[in-house]
Amino acid sequence: MIRCSLLNMTRIADARVAEAYRAFPPAARARLMALRAMILDEARNVGEAPEESLKWGEPAYRPKGGSTIRLGWKKSAPDEVAMYFICTTGLVGRFRDLYPRSFRYGGNRALLFALEGRIQEKALRHCIAMALTYHRK
Repeated sequence: MIRCSLLNMTRIADARVAEAYRAFPPAARARLMALRAMILDEARNVGEAPEESLKWGEPAYRPKGGSTIRLGWKKSAPDEVAMYFICTTGLVGRFRDLYPRSFRYGGNRALLFALEGRIQEKALRHCIAMALTYHRK
């Protein structure tokens, strides 16, 4: 479960990113903001402050020593949100090898989450840390 303390969100400095979050339906926005908090929290844990910006109109987090993580919601799948990774990194394949039953996967580029319910937080934090430190290896 995502810890309640994570719901005290870090302010969004980029007005365009803040607007992108406001444009999501309320339930999707709540889940995405919780995922955002986890990304930022894990970034502090691994010493990688990511740049928060928009990529393809969606919030994205690009660390200097890692690979971009992007968050999104699609009208075509209204009951879920996604955490996207660059498909050529092979990260999602590694996540699938490590955590075959912890997540739903969207091909070789995304972890998919229902709008409500439990998230395997320990596993997800490990996946986020792997992406944030991808280029250090």
